[in-house]
Amino acid sequence: MKTYGFIFADEMEYAPFEKVALSRGGTKQTGKPLPMVTLPLDNAQVVAVQSGIGKVNASIAASLLIHACGVDAILNAGLSGAISHLRKGDVVAGATCVECDFDLTAFGLPRGKKSDGTFVHSADPTLLAAAESIAGIRSGALGTGDFFLNDPAKKAEYRDEFHINAFDMESAAIASVADTYGVPFLSIRKISDDADDGALDSYTEVNNLAEEDLSEILLEIVGKLG
Repeated sequence: MKTYGFIFADEMEYAPFEKVALSRGGTKQTGKPLPMVTLPLDNAQVVAVQSGIGKVNASIAASLLIHACGVDAILNAGLSGAISHLRKGDVVAGATCVECDFDLTAFGLPRGKKSDGTFVHSADPTLLAAAESIAGIRSGALGTGDFFLNDPAKKAEYRDEFHINAFDMESAAIASVADTYGVPFLSIRKISDDADDGALDSYTEVNNLAEEDLSEILLEIVGKLG
């Protein structure tokens, strides 16, 4: 039986899954460095963690799931800002992820590219196909950075340079850890704002709803994997 790790960044993204898990026979894990809950399913087990916001926290959570929990795959879900061809309420599966704020241009490398050649991380094909088979979900390119994007000029810059559809603060960091250890990964993102000067109010409004739809999407993906 496979074990799937779910990563949610902040409390309002994690709490809905914890609620769902506990209502279906899940168990809170005590004595862990991060909030965690496990949920047994008919075909698998899920271990979900609240990582905290940002790339470092997300990387710690991914490493914890891989080394302490032995997960076979990692799925991440959360809110994102729209960069291109998306609007508020859309749900996108990240076919690719890139760290937009990683910058070694002083050494002649394009932004986002690391000295070992790592640049764009691709989603696991099986996980992506399962997500794309769910009505209303489309695939797209995700960008990640360690800041909340609410600057129209920066949004346009990232759109033109990286050709991304949405921007968040965790996806590419988790993808980097997963790729390093050969663990399949996919990020599912719901658009909460337009990554512009009105983004903060829009994001806060959606985040405070603590909706369960992303939790249900991740569980549906696992269910489709058989």
